[in-house]
Amino acid sequence: MELPKFLIADNSDLPEKIFILHTEYPRFLLDVETDEVEWFEDLSEEEEGEEFDTEVANLIELALDFYDKEMSELEGEE
Repeated sequence: MELPKFLIADNSDLPEKIFILHTEYPRFLLDVETDEVEWFEDLSEEEEGEEFDTEVANLIELALDFYDKEMSELEGEE
């Protein structure tokens, strides 16, 4: 099965929260409101550093752009 790069997620236990799930490496869950990230990978010290931080910042920006696009499309349907 082919997965999209980003998915929007919510949960009835946290009704005020909306998350974006990044399905590719490094996989993470992003809280849209707080920008808090929960990693699904055990990241080694080798992976952390300036280059990794830049990549993560780019992925978070792409995730938020995805969210804005999806919400804009949903609002357009109403």
